[in-house]
Amino acid sequence: MTTIGISHPDIVVETSTLSSVPPPDITYTVSLPESTISRGFLSALQLEAIIYACQQHEVILQNGQRAGFLIGDGAGVGKGRTVAGIILENYLKGRKRALWFSVSNDLKYDAERDLKDIDAPNIPVHALNKIKYGDTATSEGVLFATYSALIGESQAGGQHRTRLKQILDWCKPNFDGVIIFDECHKAKNATSTKMGKAVLDLQSKLPKARVVYASATGASEPKNMIYMSRLGIWGEGTPFKAFEDFLHAIEKRGVGAMEIVAMDMKVSGMYIARQLSFSGVSFRIEEIALDNEFKLVYNKAARLVSVKPEQAADTLGLVSRKSLWGQFWSSHQRFFKYLCIAAKVRRLVELAETEMKQGKCIVIGLQSTGEARTREVLDENDGHLDRFVSAAEPPKFAKPAKDQGEIISISDSSSSDFERMDSDSNSSPESQQDNDDVIFVNHINGHTAFFICTAKLEELKQGLLRKISDLGKELPLNTLDELIDRFGGPERVAEMTGRKGRVVRISGDCVRYESRAEQGLTIDHVNIREKERFMGGEKLVAIISEAASSGISLQADKRVVNQRRRVHMTLELPWSADRAIQQFGRTHRSNQVTAPEYIFLISELAGERRFASIVAKRLESLGALTHGDRRATESRDLSRFNFENKYGTKALDKITKAILGYIKNTVPPPKEYPGGDAMFFRGMNHNCTISKFLNRILGLEVHRQNFLFQYFTDNFDHLIEKDKKEGKYDMGILDLAPGNDEIHEETQERFLTPGNPQEGQVILYKVVYAHVILGSKNMLMLPEPQSLLELMNFAIFVLYYTYTVGKEIHCWKCVVILYIQVVNFILLRHHVTEP
Repeated sequence: MTTIGISHPDIVVETSTLSSVPPPDITYTVSLPESTISRGFLSALQLEAIIYACQQHEVILQNGQRAGFLIGDGAGVGKGRTVAGIILENYLKGRKRALWFSVSNDLKYDAERDLKDIDAPNIPVHALNKIKYGDTATSEGVLFATYSALIGESQAGGQHRTRLKQILDWCKPNFDGVIIFDECHKAKNATSTKMGKAVLDLQSKLPKARVVYASATGASEPKNMIYMSRLGIWGEGTPFKAFEDFLHAIEKRGVGAMEIVAMDMKVSGMYIARQLSFSGVSFRIEEIALDNEFKLVYNKAARLVSVKPEQAADTLGLVSRKSLWGQFWSSHQRFFKYLCIAAKVRRLVELAETEMKQGKCIVIGLQSTGEARTREVLDENDGHLDRFVSAAEPPKFAKPAKDQGEIISISDSSSSDFERMDSDSNSSPESQQDNDDVIFVNHINGHTAFFICTAKLEELKQGLLRKISDLGKELPLNTLDELIDRFGGPERVAEMTGRKGRVVRISGDCVRYESRAEQGLTIDHVNIREKERFMGGEKLVAIISEAASSGISLQADKRVVNQRRRVHMTLELPWSADRAIQQFGRTHRSNQVTAPEYIFLISELAGERRFASIVAKRLESLGALTHGDRRATESRDLSRFNFENKYGTKALDKITKAILGYIKNTVPPPKEYPGGDAMFFRGMNHNCTISKFLNRILGLEVHRQNFLFQYFTDNFDHLIEKDKKEGKYDMGILDLAPGNDEIHEETQERFLTPGNPQEGQVILYKVVYAHVILGSKNMLMLPEPQSLLELMNFAIFVLYYTYTVGKEIHCWKCVVILYIQVVNFILLRHHVTEP
């Protein structure tokens, strides 16, 4: 810890596992002005991060690149000021140019504010989006850009220019200034997106740059760490030649290895992660019962979608149907997701009104705005709209045929595998256009091709559209529009989303579509204005979507008028943990009067566990990777919904085989289980995954999906209980309980651990664990384990990290690990050798 600076204004904590290992000794001396430190512009915690970042930047990795630093502080700790402090420190050292990447151009104003807050208003911030392509005349200071700007291109004047080349030209050769990747989780898909590849490319072309990764959710899974190339965990001179080797080693060893990775990064001096204390924060899950009227509508929809596009495919004579199924299942998932959300609106409004009567204010978290469907209806009605639209409502009419028909090429090697539509990707593909009456398919490059007149298909399609039209009259309204209407209209609700327009009630049953834009303001600025109205107490209900989930502060700040306690209601869970954490972090931040309440609304629909399961799985691994402890994010109370693990896979395999009659299951189905699900599983081609199963049961009638899901969870719980009894259950990193427990050392092994910036050693102790059973006078001594299973149940491995400078031992800490494979990983990570 640093011994300079004033204490942070709020209680900040570190997980027990991360706190059990020490950071390296501080050898760096800061050049920050004394006034900045003594007047508390930067707290001691923020100074600690600045010092360790600058110290790590002095290290040159074996591949010749400068080492980077990861700031994993939770939302609200003050990463903005920390980043500004790193820029100021380097500015004072003569490195006058810095790059700052973030998720929105509007966050430039936050960057300017952060620099001003630490008494560095003389450092200018230039917005890249305001600079012409090819212009590199901008003076020194901070060049602020979004991640999407990295892939910007221009063909103006017949010349091909890119933003990436413009940035590199501005930096000049041998650039050794700071590159800030703020909210760096946006670059997580570095191998599959142009944006992610550009982030890697920039780091590669500026090898001496001082890279800082900053995000509360830097990696929700090990595979998403690929953009952190400057951490020096993989690559030349490390135990892992390539990122794929590192990924394989971690995934093979599970969540426990992820926890070790975070601890190892801290002791190596490349990582720091603190989070605001959750003292005073309350979490609860509100399970919402469905009314009979909604069940009737849902069951009608389930029966309708049970008519799958196989008949159309047979008529076409399709051999490869992946693209067809891909469109069907993505639409299926999107449709039922909207129904799940709509089922909770009435109860949410009741809860919100009760909370507001108690002097609180409401923040509602959504992901889907339903704007795409609203705009489709506008187009269908020539720009006029006199009713609220249902986001689940499909298009009323097929699109008119084009003059030359539609050309479709169908290949057996199609990459549109419908399996991908069952994944937990956040962005489901947009609704595909209907194919027109005549389909021309040519024999090109070996692709199967045919020319078919589709009169029969047209008959099938129109019959289905009639049924859909009848159902559409009963479907619930667009959730966002309905919420705003129920709370009293836009005058009472601060909407912070990315949509451009909305349907509002004028009076009685009269409604109209209106633009969200206000005079002289863009949509982004409208969101900022709406935030000011909420924080000023003009509006007491705020609705935020992903557009407002990064960088915006909605806490009960001591500096604003509206200091009511925030009640953060999550109506629609984001599809990924990092987005969930970002959204939760809007209302729990530094300098707040009161901590927020979190309410998760989940309906009784078993299929909705599909969405909770995704987030629960990501929250667990996110806590393990970014805080060294899977428990760090478990307080959100969603851990019980994590089915995407080996127990979920085994449970699904058991019920599948039992229902298909292949085995007799030891766990009986629920008493009122209706059966009849053999066809459901046969339709999955014997390749049933958890995500696919949870996605598909959305399309079953309410009672069927709930009973089937209950059968699944009974088997899931049984398998976990069985492994716990047999000592096979992975408890991860645990703390030794104080009091009656005793440890008896048996053997120890010592290993050398080369590292940056200091070298040290790892001592592996093999111990026998003795536990006193409460109420008994006799101590139970466990016998010498005879097998690995017994060893994993009772033997505990204790790692003592000892970091030395010369011959002097500076510090040591103890960590308890239950699994030998985790120990193997730490040894592999340090490519240890016996002395």
